[in-house]
Amino acid sequence: MGLYFSIGSETTELTPEQIRDGLYTALDKLGQRGKVLAIPPDFTRFHSRSGELTRYAWQYYGDRMTDVLPALGTHTPMKPDQITTMFGEMPHTLFRPHNWRTDVVTVGEVPAEFIRQQSEGKLDFTWPAQVNKLLRDGGFDLILSIGQVVPHEVIGMANYNKNVFVGTGGHLGIHRSHFLGAVYGMERIMGRADNPVRRVLNYASDHFAQNLPIVYAQTVIAKNESGELVMRGLYIGDDVECFEKAAALSLRVNFKMLDRQIKKAIVYLDPHEFKSTWLGNKAIYRTRMALADDADLIVLAPAVEEFGEDPGIDKLIREYGYYGTPATLDAVKRDPNLAANLSAAAHLIHGSSEGRFKITYCPGHLSKEEIEKAGFQYGDLKTMLARYNPEKLADGYNMVDGEEVFYISNPGLGLWAYKGRFDAS
Repeated sequence: MGLYFSIGSETTELTPEQIRDGLYTALDKLGQRGKVLAIPPDFTRFHSRSGELTRYAWQYYGDRMTDVLPALGTHTPMKPDQITTMFGEMPHTLFRPHNWRTDVVTVGEVPAEFIRQQSEGKLDFTWPAQVNKLLRDGGFDLILSIGQVVPHEVIGMANYNKNVFVGTGGHLGIHRSHFLGAVYGMERIMGRADNPVRRVLNYASDHFAQNLPIVYAQTVIAKNESGELVMRGLYIGDDVECFEKAAALSLRVNFKMLDRQIKKAIVYLDPHEFKSTWLGNKAIYRTRMALADDADLIVLAPAVEEFGEDPGIDKLIREYGYYGTPATLDAVKRDPNLAANLSAAAHLIHGSSEGRFKITYCPGHLSKEEIEKAGFQYGDLKTMLARYNPEKLADGYNMVDGEEVFYISNPGLGLWAYKGRFDAS
């Protein structure tokens, strides 16, 4: 039990050889394993380097790695070209799509009293610990959960058992955990490894997952001084220690604490990574604590073509839009369909400015009418790209035609906060 490998610092830049050797050092300590399941993230976490780690594990175990289950959560299954891009020469026949509505089993229930405590009395339901049935019934003697620890809007810091209970989880578990985070308050959670949502998942790990042979490989990724993405840390273990070490490093390298508030932010959504507002709203989640009241947030979204990754959730987002907490909670009370899809309700809360700042979305494949109906202001992508050219902007403050703007090239890689707002949240 415990930590099998640990390396990382604010200046570490791990080479592919060091990453592979670190993983192999940990796997050697595990001893012989006969049937292995890997759970990496999907293509929306391409920059996590999890594809590389999964490939190294496959090379280590060979035919003993019989299944790869990308932690899709509510996302759409990976396409063949995405599998090749992320996992290289690994056979596509190893990959299993996760269906969050049909492929799950419930391994236990976190009691309602615990949820009441964690939600400060706001919620009164149990939380089902759900996983893909392959984890319980597949006969594996190693489940290798791989992923990046980075600030996250729902659970404070991404990964660890979120990869299992949400990434391979079911609709009730996903909905209720997202809603718990939303009603507790996103700005009280982001960047914090210990929070109500994480405590619920840790309860589930401690009480219901001890018979699952899970080992976690956690990466920390950040840009170096040359602007290149590098692996700053790699932590591998079978309990919470590997996550806590990764979270501590991520807070140092992924969290940008600002001395003053941003009045105008330009956020670019990489077309290979962001095709929906469900993912693209990281531009809102990750910057909101840095934005001044009445600030302008401009989201350059060349590949955004839908709101939800799931068709049912996409329809709900289009119907209710991002109009803030009171409007969303009222809609939950009125509409049983939204009440049955609480992760969608949570997302509507997360994606709203709550009337505090202005959000202008500039999508490549959604109309002005669709964007405005969802509660955002619409910006013409071509016009905005000409004015705020990502190729000419550097991360951080820039002057554009005499105007100061704060540019973020990838909101998925960090969290930005004004020190006064973070300390007060």
